[in-house]
Amino acid sequence: MAEASFLHIAMCPWLAMGHLTPFLHLSNKLANRGHTISFFIPKRTISKLQHLNLHPHLITFIPITVPHVHGLPHEAETTADVPPSSITHLTTAMDLTHNDIELLLKDLKPQIVLFDFQHWLPNIARNHGIKCIQYMIVNPATVAYFASPARLRQGTESDLKKPPSPDFPDASSIELRAHELRRSAAFRKLEFGSGVLFYDRLGTGSALSDAVAFKGCREIEGPYVDYLKSQYKKPVILSGPLLPEQPNTALDEKWESWLSKFKSGSVIYCALGTESPMEKNQVQELLLGLELTGFPFLAVIKPPMGYDSIEEVLPEGFKERTKERSVVHGEWVPQQLILGHSNVGCFITHCGAGSVTEALVNKCQLVLLPGPYGDHVINARILGRKLRVGVEVEKGQEDGFFSKESVCKAVKTVMDDENQVGRHVRENHSKIRNLLLAPHFESSCVDGFILRLHDML
Repeated sequence: MAEASFLHIAMCPWLAMGHLTPFLHLSNKLANRGHTISFFIPKRTISKLQHLNLHPHLITFIPITVPHVHGLPHEAETTADVPPSSITHLTTAMDLTHNDIELLLKDLKPQIVLFDFQHWLPNIARNHGIKCIQYMIVNPATVAYFASPARLRQGTESDLKKPPSPDFPDASSIELRAHELRRSAAFRKLEFGSGVLFYDRLGTGSALSDAVAFKGCREIEGPYVDYLKSQYKKPVILSGPLLPEQPNTALDEKWESWLSKFKSGSVIYCALGTESPMEKNQVQELLLGLELTGFPFLAVIKPPMGYDSIEEVLPEGFKERTKERSVVHGEWVPQQLILGHSNVGCFITHCGAGSVTEALVNKCQLVLLPGPYGDHVINARILGRKLRVGVEVEKGQEDGFFSKESVCKAVKTVMDDENQVGRHVRENHSKIRNLLLAPHFESSCVDGFILRLHDML
């Protein structure tokens, strides 16, 4: 590609590690092809992501000062610094960076800016002749179901039980349970900073942007992309799946030593995200379910609200009974390295966007235990019903609670070589994995994304 065709792109992600990190992954893919990136990031968060910047000569971290607003802990910069109840205040603080962002864009003069929740950014960009793309890290199916223009005035449980319009693709794959409908309807009334509802913020950004983009590939996301294109009446483009780069570090000796005690493909790894802790009784049911499987397991679980450590909520006698084959851990672990270990055979996931990608490119079998957010639920339905690459843990229709027996059943289904459902799931997972890891597959996706960016200029 000639030097004249290199782009200068600004990245302006939402203030959460789960958004900053995939935006930086995309930046690495673009910088690897010679494009310049100006990456807007809270100033004290730079040190946490510096090691993931693989092209520091092309990716420049532009420090942003997140102002203090009433209700926000002092020096809070990302969702990791605040309780869930304060996230709306963090969003208000982000909106107050409006003038700083405008001055930076005016000075940096990028050709394109990518954003997600800053619904005011397209108007700023347009004023300075910059193309603006709303880039979403959730899959297109989630946005198509919950946030497409057809869904704009639909917000009741009854509305959400049905697809947004008759032409919605593969509607039978997405069936929401009563507890999911209640939560989704309540979420539509959620204020998300500056008195703006979450879905109004998302919808305004989509309406004002020059294009909408997603992490993903046509082979998996195609029908939902076509649906959104017809809904938005503007380009809807895909960046590729953003596969994680191969780690340049080895697994800590602590984890390597423990995992190496067990047979190949026998360990269950369970990780349910950091932002939404489960209730105490569900943590206990999960652990008892893991115990019931008879397999060794590593469970990475955030302590429930009101508890300082996961140790405080272990079921009675659990530690003694499972001490030879279990670790229950309440802090961060190097997930990608653990999933890649040959002795790990099953991954119980909350179906967050990053975990889903890591899961699909590894060989371990998938058990789906979706978290509370809409994208977790849609991911679980797509993986379990449409792609059939994992088995979802059964939950109560009304209360959304699962039992130790349902956890055990899902794990044994995917781990049993003789189980017909498990065999079918393993074959499908292998096909998707081979697709994503095929030589030049992701590279061609990224190249296509860049061509679409050029088309906009």
